[in-house]
Amino acid sequence: QVQLVESGGGLVQAGGSLRLSCAASGRTFSRYSMGWFRQAPGKEREFLTAISWNGFNTYSADSEKDRFTISRDNAKNAVYLQMNALKPEDTAVYYCAASPANSFLNQQTVYNYWGQGTQVTVSS
Repeated sequence: QVQLVESGGGLVQAGGSLRLSCAASGRTFSRYSMGWFRQAPGKEREFLTAISWNGFNTYSADSEKDRFTISRDNAKNAVYLQMNALKPEDTAVYYCAASPANSFLNQQTVYNYWGQGTQVTVSS
């Protein structure tokens, strides 16, 4: 069982940066691949980026790979999302998720555990 809690969201001006954190409970965190998703108002939840259990491999949606970077610290049971050059269209609720899988990490169905989300609002 893994419980996930996101933090670090808030209001930021366009062009600014935010670093989201996702704290995980449980001693098995290091066995899970981790992903970040977001859901904007009126839109479906979309994949942003994922990282393998050991941090050696990362996967990103083509649309955001130049601005968003995922990392993890297994010693701290945490995964992070660094977001730069934010745009108003990045406004959304951001979720972290944990998956026992090592492939198809852009698919929501491979994730067993989800956080409650953190709101990011980018003003123009």
